[in-house]
Amino acid sequence: MSDEGRRPAKVEDVHALALGMPHVTVERGTAGNPVYQVGRKSFVFFRTPRPDAFDPETGERYDDVIVFWTPSEADKQAMVQDEASPFFTTSHFDGHPSVLVRACRIGELTHDELSEVVQDAWLAQASARRASTWLRNHEGRQ
Repeated sequence: MSDEGRRPAKVEDVHALALGMPHVTVERGTAGNPVYQVGRKSFVFFRTPRPDAFDPETGERYDDVIVFWTPSEADKQAMVQDEASPFFTTSHFDGHPSVLVRACRIGELTHDELSEVVQDAWLAQASARRASTWLRNHEGRQ
C-alpha cells in the first residue's frame, strides 16, 4: 500500500474516484447534489437530508450522507455490522444493496479502502460487459 493509499480519505476523493471509473456521468439531484451513474444507474450519490438519517441526540437530519451501492445484501450487512466501520443503513434502505456514510466520517477510511468501495459500487451497477472489461484490465492491480 502506497503512502497515498494509507492516508485518510477525503470527500474530494469520493468525487475523483467515482469520476475515474469508466463510462461515468454525473447527474444532479433536486438540490444540485451529485449523482454518479454508469449506464444511467446510480452507484454513488450525495443524499439530501432525509427524515430517516438523523442525529439521535438532537433529531437534526444529517446533511452529509453519501450512498454507495454494494455488490450484495451480504456485503452490505458485513459493512454495517462491523463496529469499526463508519458505514450505516436506515430502515429506508432495508432490502436495498447500499450503505450510507456521513461525509464527516469518510476520514475513518483510507484512500485505498474508499477506492475499493467506489469500485465495488461501480461494478455492482455497471453492465456485465463493462464490468468484465474493467476487471480484466485491472487484474492484479488491486
